Amino acid sequence: MTHVNISKNVVLVVLPPEPDTNDELQAVNGQISVRCESDVIVDFARVNFLTSASIANLILLYNWLKGAGRSLVLFNVEFAVKCIFKVAALDSIFTFAGDKAAALDLLQKTDSTIRSRKQL
Repeated sequence: MTHVNISKNVVLVVLPPEPDTNDELQAVNGQISVRCESDVIVDFARVNFLTSASIANLILLYNWLKGAGRSLVLFNVEFAVKCIFKVAALDSIFTFAGDKAAALDLLQKTDSTIRSRKQL
């Protein structure tokens, strides 16, 4: 498995290329479904296409995280893969970042926005 905690609130998932992408996402979903205490950032650098099973597991991961008040950010998504999200009308559901630093920055901005709303 290629997912590690990079802080107490963030898990980094480095996806392998298909056909192993779905297996990795299933493993992550297994952990998240039991214990959903972290935001998740997913590195797509080695992914050049997605199967429908991988997309279904990403949607499942997104829903579990959203239900727990956590965030999911996908980064290093190449153009062809991003087109898959667009054609499936999923580009408006998922959050995309260019690289790991940008993904972490998005999480930080999201977290501070949530804290600001709670203070109101």
